[in-house]
Amino acid sequence: MTAETAELERLRAEDAVHIWRGRAPDVLLAEDIALLSAAELDVVRRRSQQAAVRYAGAHAALRRILARYLGVPPESIRLGRQPCPRCEHPDHGRPRIDWPPSGLDFNLSRSGGHWLLAVVADQQVGADIEDGRAVDVQGASTIVLTDDELAHMRAQPTEELRLDAFFRCWTRKEAVVKASGVGIVADLSALDVRPADDGPVRVTHVEPNGPDTWTVQNLPAGPGLFAALAREAGSTGPVLLRDYRQEFPNQPYADATDDDPYDPALHDTEMEGAHAT
Repeated sequence: MTAETAELERLRAEDAVHIWRGRAPDVLLAEDIALLSAAELDVVRRRSQQAAVRYAGAHAALRRILARYLGVPPESIRLGRQPCPRCEHPDHGRPRIDWPPSGLDFNLSRSGGHWLLAVVADQQVGADIEDGRAVDVQGASTIVLTDDELAHMRAQPTEELRLDAFFRCWTRKEAVVKASGVGIVADLSALDVRPADDGPVRVTHVEPNGPDTWTVQNLPAGPGLFAALAREAGSTGPVLLRDYRQEFPNQPYADATDDDPYDPALHDTEMEGAHAT
């Protein structure tokens, strides 16, 4: 039997992508821990205190959001991974919902305390969010950008615009390789994401399984943050932004008086998805 709620019916009927944005609390919450699986709790135990808090907060939010589409308790959802399309290893492919069966697909990205979740029905999707202060742009640009992308970045007249161009490339590339299921093992310098175009743009990235062509676009993420979405090129439905704090108002947050949940704070950058640790 396939789970089908009004949320999932609307998502499928509109061929839409729902983009959820949120921010993890500052402390490890019992309400979050109670929702996590044994495997997720093991990750929490193995990480530093700050990383554990952020991981638990983001994954508890993920479960609450998925439960809204699936119509089951958050803690009952079983999450797993598809085999990697390159090496077929079962531990580092695309994330998936093993139970309940639904056709729902998702991709979670985290940058320190901030997280971004893309949810779709019956297609593959990838998302990425990055904090601009967490990467050595000058060093990374020669490794991850194509010649054309590097020339575009260097042609920008100010350091701020060069930073924006780099992260437009970086987040678009990460979104594509996460959608395809290979993640950080992909050669990003071989993937051209056309940063001169505001988008959405059509990008080709071929892996053994799944689509060869993706529609990629920038996403609003908040001051100091950069984000992008990759979806199957045949999908033409709307991309709808949803605020976790507003739609789950009874959940505890780091600062209930904070009017801007996306205001950047000093934090590390981590990626969820294919080949993530």
